[in-house]
Amino acid sequence: MPEIKYIPPTVEAPGNSTEVLLHACCAPCSSAILECLIANKITPTVFYFNPNIFPREEYEIRKAESKRQVADLGLRFIDADYDHEAWLGEMTGLESEPERGSRCAKCFKIRLLATAQCAEREHIPCFATTLSSSRWKSLEQIDEAGQWAENQVSNVRYWAHNWRKQGLSERRNQLLREGGFYNQQYCGCEFSFRNR
Repeated sequence: MPEIKYIPPTVEAPGNSTEVLLHACCAPCSSAILECLIANKITPTVFYFNPNIFPREEYEIRKAESKRQVADLGLRFIDADYDHEAWLGEMTGLESEPERGSRCAKCFKIRLLATAQCAEREHIPCFATTLSSSRWKSLEQIDEAGQWAENQVSNVRYWAHNWRKQGLSERRNQLLREGGFYNQQYCGCEFSFRNR
């Protein structure tokens, strides 16, 4: 039986932009999205800003895998600072919140605001996030955070897109195996680590 060739879905960035700043949480979640963007002639710049990830060793593993992926694709990688202590300070009082609760909503706002600000600095007209590919995350919370972040900057639009649909979740799993990427078993923060 002949192998069926995968064809990425057709997508269109806001304002028909041909460039997007993609906030990436990890290589597995980025894989199918990057392939889809490139197939649609949209150039992604990968922005790695994840101060929530704990412990530091986990953060470094995920970052190294993301950098490896981006280098293999010949794309640009922007490495943001890791300031876990500042992130923890922002989470004060939310430590006991469940997954998909107000702690996650605030975490998304922090990360997507940094992404929007980076897009503004880099003159990239829109931004998106790989967080929207995770079945464990609330799309509503992510999109609310993205819209909020868009409103904090000038001339940058948030690209709200469900990266789970159109076969992208299945393609993610296939590319994960093909690329041999490290696949974490929790979202990243110590609170999800304790509760997994």
